Amino acid sequence: MQRPKKHLSFGSLVGALHEIFNGLEDKRQRHRIKYTLSDIGLSAFGCMFFQDPSLLAFQKRMQNEKELCNFNTLLGVEDVPESTQLRDVLDAIPSERLKPMFKEVFTRLQRGKHLEQFQSIRGKYLISIDGTQYFTSKEISCPHCLNKEHRSGEITYHHNALQAALVNPDVKQAIPIAVEDIRNEDGNKKQDCEINAAKRLIPELRKQHPQLEIILLGDGLFSKHSMIELVKDQRMDFIFTAKPGDHKYLFDWIENHQSRIKELRVPKGNGTEHVYRWTERAPLETLGKSYVNFLELKILAPDKLTCTYRSSWVTNLTLSESNIERIASAARARWKIENQCFNNLKNQGYCLEHNFGHGSQYLAFNFYILTLLAFLLHQVFELTDGLYQKARARWSQRMLWERLRGFICGFIFSSWEQLITHCLHPPNILSPVVV
Repeated sequence: MQRPKKHLSFGSLVGALHEIFNGLEDKRQRHRIKYTLSDIGLSAFGCMFFQDPSLLAFQKRMQNEKELCNFNTLLGVEDVPESTQLRDVLDAIPSERLKPMFKEVFTRLQRGKHLEQFQSIRGKYLISIDGTQYFTSKEISCPHCLNKEHRSGEITYHHNALQAALVNPDVKQAIPIAVEDIRNEDGNKKQDCEINAAKRLIPELRKQHPQLEIILLGDGLFSKHSMIELVKDQRMDFIFTAKPGDHKYLFDWIENHQSRIKELRVPKGNGTEHVYRWTERAPLETLGKSYVNFLELKILAPDKLTCTYRSSWVTNLTLSESNIERIASAARARWKIENQCFNNLKNQGYCLEHNFGHGSQYLAFNFYILTLLAFLLHQVFELTDGLYQKARARWSQRMLWERLRGFICGFIFSSWEQLITHCLHPPNILSPVVV
């Protein structure tokens, strides 16, 4: 059975998170400090990791009754905090201080050579970026909320985030590597948006990974001249979705230059046919401003008349008959950030859209980051931890975590490995005594 390398074990990764919280500047008055920043942060993380918004109160009761709980033994929390104080303290921690954990995990995976399977075209890494909403309310708001006014005059408040994840069409897992909050700042009259967040995230991504060979994947929002120039300036390649409705000039040019369009038809075993059409140096918006390479994929049903899938992209990668299928496959891997990340976070027990607490500064986004870090560690264990892989092969993700929560609410475990082993091989339960 595959055992995780020491630097990728549960204890080591939680230890790295400890170091991040221990390294934070604590601005509270000393005589008012009841719980350390590490206890605050790891307790909040524990609720996200075990996917239970009410777990904190239960572990607090267990600690009070038994003088020990699983947050103590598994996460190294010395004193489980009260939920109100946890929220107050976490609200004041700048979110930027929590982000180094993403690079730490990436570096550890890279050191263990677990990221080699993510390499794609010419050994480069596909990084998909996309936005998601993680909070919405008509009653609760803060100064940093985005807002939307409806025709009725009613206002909806919400928080969005822009996320980057390492993906590969042949790998099930998606590895979050960066996230940027989309939030209004004091003094700005114009609302923040996904494009502005991307202008912050992409340079930061290059700063965190200066030598990484990156192919950036994005939807039609990014296939604009200004964004393409930014990506090039950051020494990244790109494959961005391009839709006819958003790029009339480009598609009119394609229609008027059919002699420059190359085509490859590839029959598939299920009777469908993949039709690839591409050309190079097509004008994106206006002639002479920005040139891109254009790729289109249509999937025809066995009757060869019905189109079951159609999409098109722009890229700076060289296109040829020898690589066109691989590049289209890479482009289609963009959806993994939606299906593998956002769908799991919202529908597979992570409670991403649950209002753990909104706060007035950083609380909402800090809960988002901690949820994302919990998901990240689960992805790491799927890649590296034989015990966890065995458990995941036996149960669905939701069922596995229901079992784990049940065990930690009834027993105290000395380690993550003991917990998973107990889940895989629970002790025999004696039959009730017959009187």
